[in-house]
Amino acid sequence: MTAYRTRLTEADIRRLIKATDEDERAAAAHKLCRNMDRADLTAEDRAAAEKILRVMAADAAEMVRRAMAVTLKASDLIPHDVARRLAADVDSVALPIIAFSPVFSDEDLIEIVRAGSAVRQSAVASRARVGRDVADVLVREGAEASVRVLAANDNADISEGSLNIAVDRFGETPEIVAAIAYRQALPLSVTERLIEMASDAVREHLATRHAVSAEAAIRLAQFARERATVDLVDQAASSADLGQFVTQLNARRALTPSLLLRALARGHVELLEHGLAELAGAPHSRVWLMVHDAGPLGLKAIYDRAGLPPRLFAAFRAGVDTWRALQAEGADTTGEDFRQQMLERFLTQRPNTPREDLAYLMERLDRPAATTSAMARASAA
Repeated sequence: MTAYRTRLTEADIRRLIKATDEDERAAAAHKLCRNMDRADLTAEDRAAAEKILRVMAADAAEMVRRAMAVTLKASDLIPHDVARRLAADVDSVALPIIAFSPVFSDEDLIEIVRAGSAVRQSAVASRARVGRDVADVLVREGAEASVRVLAANDNADISEGSLNIAVDRFGETPEIVAAIAYRQALPLSVTERLIEMASDAVREHLATRHAVSAEAAIRLAQFARERATVDLVDQAASSADLGQFVTQLNARRALTPSLLLRALARGHVELLEHGLAELAGAPHSRVWLMVHDAGPLGLKAIYDRAGLPPRLFAAFRAGVDTWRALQAEGADTTGEDFRQQMLERFLTQRPNTPREDLAYLMERLDRPAATTSAMARASAA
C-alpha cells in the first residue's frame, strides 16, 4: 500500500476521524476523497479506501457527508451500500449522488423514484443515462417537475407508450409539451397529438423537425397565424413518401391549384409532378416525362387532364420554364439557395398569379435566408 499512502497520509486519516471541528473534518474528507479517486488503487488499497468511505458516510456532520458526496459523485469508488446510504440522506448529500453515481442499478433508481420526493425524482431524470424501465416509472408515477426534466433529457430512453402517457398526464402543461416536442426523435403518434396542444412556436418546430401525416400538416397550416410560418408546401416537400402524402392531401381536398403553384414557384417541382399524377390518375413516371418535355404540348396535356384552371396555365408554364432554365445553368435544384433563386426569378416574370398566392410568395421571398435555411436543415435532419 506504499503508493496509496503517499497520497493518503496517516495525518489525513487521523484528522478526519479525531478532529472535533466540522469544517476541519469536511476539508479532510474532501482531500481524502479527491486523492482516493485519483490514485491507482490495488485491490487491497480499494478495500482500505472503502472502509474510510464508510466512516465518512456515518459522520454526524452533514458537511463531511456532503464533501464526500460531491467529490465522489461520479466515481465508481463508492461501494454500493454506501451510495444507497447517501441517497437516503438529506437532499444536500443525496442529490449529487443520485444524479451522477454510476453504481446504482435501475432497480435502485426505481426505488428512489417511488419514494416520492420530487427533487430526487428530478435528479434521477437528469442522469446522463436513464434506462427505459426507469423512464417508464418516472412517467407513470413521477411528479410534474421530474417528468419535465425527463422529457428534456435526450439521453433518457422513453418508449412511445411512455411518451403518450406523459401527454395524457401533462398535456395541459406547456413546459412538458414543449420539452417532449423538442426531443431529438419523436414517434409519429406523439407528434400528431402535440399539434393540438402546442404553442405556435412549438408547432413550427414540430412542422420543421418531425415528420407528420397529411392530416396533421393540414391542421398545422390551419393553426398557423401567418401563412409563411407553417404551410403544406413545407410539409409535403419534406415528406419521406411524397406520393402517399399527395394522395392524402387529395383525399382531404387540400391538393389545390394554389398549393401546386406555390410549390412550383418555390422550386418543389417534384411536388407538382406528384400532384398532377394524382389529379390526372396517371403514373408519376409518365407525368415526369410530360412535365419535362421540352416541347409545348406535354405540360399542357397533363395540366388539362388534371383539371386545373386554364387561366393559371401561363403561370405554371412560366414556373416550369424557370426551373428548367436554372437547371440548365447548373444550379443545384435540391438546395435552399435554389429555392430562393427560383422564387426570385419566377416573380420577376410577373406571371398571372392570383393575388393571395402572390402575397404568399412575396412573404416567402421576404423571409430571412438564415431562417429559411435553418428550417430546411431541420426538415432534412
